[in-house]
Amino acid sequence: MNRGKILFGKIGLNLASTTTTAVPSPPPAREDDEGSTATDTTTDTTADTTVVTGFGVFGKMQPEKNKEDDEMATTMGFSGFGKKARDFDIDKLVVETRETAIDKNRENIEKLKLQSQMEAEKCDKLGELLPQTSSSRSTTHSDDDDFIGPPLPPSLPEVSEEESDEEDEYTIPVRHELILEHGTKTVTGLAVDPSGTRLVSGGLDYDVRYWDFQGMDQTREAFRSFCPADGYPINSVEYSCTGDKVLVVPGSQQAKVYDRDGIELFECVGGDMYLHDMAKTKGHIAGLTCGVWHPKDKEEFMTSGRDGTCRLWHTSRPHCQKNVIKARASNGLKTVPTTSAFSKDGLLVACACDDGSIQMWDHRKNFVNVTINIKNAHARGTDTSGLTFAYDNKGFATRGGDDTLKLWDIRNTKQAVHTAKDLFNRFGMTDCVFSPNDQIVVTGTSLNRGETSGKLMMYNRNTWEVVRELHVGPSHVVKIIWHPRLNQIMLGCGDGKVRLLYEPKVSHNGAILVAGKHKKRSKQAEVVVSQQVITPHALPMFREERHKSTRKLEERDRKDPVKSRQPDLPVGKAGSGGRVSAGGSTLSSYIIRNMGLRNKVHEEGDPREALLKYAKDAEENPYWVTPAYTKNQPKPVFQEKEIPEEEEETDEPDTKKPKTE
Repeated sequence: MNRGKILFGKIGLNLASTTTTAVPSPPPAREDDEGSTATDTTTDTTADTTVVTGFGVFGKMQPEKNKEDDEMATTMGFSGFGKKARDFDIDKLVVETRETAIDKNRENIEKLKLQSQMEAEKCDKLGELLPQTSSSRSTTHSDDDDFIGPPLPPSLPEVSEEESDEEDEYTIPVRHELILEHGTKTVTGLAVDPSGTRLVSGGLDYDVRYWDFQGMDQTREAFRSFCPADGYPINSVEYSCTGDKVLVVPGSQQAKVYDRDGIELFECVGGDMYLHDMAKTKGHIAGLTCGVWHPKDKEEFMTSGRDGTCRLWHTSRPHCQKNVIKARASNGLKTVPTTSAFSKDGLLVACACDDGSIQMWDHRKNFVNVTINIKNAHARGTDTSGLTFAYDNKGFATRGGDDTLKLWDIRNTKQAVHTAKDLFNRFGMTDCVFSPNDQIVVTGTSLNRGETSGKLMMYNRNTWEVVRELHVGPSHVVKIIWHPRLNQIMLGCGDGKVRLLYEPKVSHNGAILVAGKHKKRSKQAEVVVSQQVITPHALPMFREERHKSTRKLEERDRKDPVKSRQPDLPVGKAGSGGRVSAGGSTLSSYIIRNMGLRNKVHEEGDPREALLKYAKDAEENPYWVTPAYTKNQPKPVFQEKEIPEEEEETDEPDTKKPKTE
């Protein structure tokens, strides 16, 4: 027994006295050892013994180091058994990676030098492909040792300064032209959807046509055509901001809304012409002049009419307008708005009137007070045909009936910023538009006496210089669209044609899709139906008929009443038609015919003669009526004597008897 010693598991504690115990030295610590050896702070370690004072040894006792294991480890080529943590020197690794990167970079630079030298030699042999400027640049770059990256590509042939200036500005897509035949009269309405896949045109021929760029071939035919209001020209057509609806504004008092396929969705209601207050009517009471969609709200649109009002509509309430805007002249009387427009952000509602004024209202407030009123913008009594806002909402342009084009700053409307004169305008629908980069203002001119072609005028917005003057065919230029996504210019002309101007390098889809397609082949009638197996020695009931083409088969099926589903033909000329007329024109005659009691009744002759024909037979052989009244029927007494004319009764009344008192 060990008296005077307390044992705590694997910890030994001697309370009697402090002794010196020889403990074999443990092996070096490893990561896979479960325990660890701990000693007191006052532990003296020697080569062979360990002196422990106070507490004993914590954890498992490590066995003595075996010399055979050390010899085995040295022969196997590793220091010891088990895992050991690696020590990394970060500074040393950074230096090594930097040296390797410099070596690789030098190799790449040498390869690039060789490539540039080879390309320079090839260009020197060709002579014209590589100018001196590019060769000097390549040599300077080859001499630089710090150059990192691919070599410069071989430059293009030299470009003149004028062409480079044109390319630096904004490429105008007018080099190529594609023509769509709308009709024979002036195209006064033109619209392209926001995606640029479909185009809608309307004209003075009362028709509206739908065009699909992806579905058209070289025939360039519209896939849908209809007449919204017979007898009224089309003043305006426009797509909604999402492209799912089309607003058609004819010359009548009711606008119509169609979907993308040309199916009518609804028609705006007409107003009561006997009401004096235009705010009390549910719609316009006079012909429409213009119509536009809201640029942000796909359900709201505006129409302007000759009744002196602009009306805001919502697609959910076509039976009544949403708001009524009354345009007033400077003297307080009503004036006719000839065109209308929304600002690009939809916060301003603007219209140009026939008194030469331009009036704008804030869409967020009630439409009583005018926000902007330019009284003498154009000549009084002329129809201002175009009003459009710039994409930055800082300016707008107007096309007047007084042969002018004016550019305005919306922050200062006292005077026009720029004015272009002598631009002949014959139509009340002539447009003016801004280019997609907001740097060019475009408008068209009409044919005047002595002129042979209409013009497309382009002005620089900042300097007001003529950027381009383009002659467009032997007709007027009325409607203009410069689509920002397609980068193409669409023109509605006076000869009934829609001209699409484009540039293959900077334009996308649209007219390019149509120009690149071929004409569809017509369906061949002489085509073999199917591959047949010819069996000349087969029995007739198993032999197949040999049809070389579908034409003969179609002719044979046409003669077959079952396959062609031929309806029953009317029988005879008389009657109301159909199978019932086999027995006559009435139901009773048809029943008698089927009962076999009478022959077919011919009702073409005189009915009296038809009845008297059977009078003698009915008198001799009575069958229906006469035998029933043989007993009680009195004998008829006929008057035989002739009554003289004097005794004939007259309709005159008898003479009055005299009064007797």
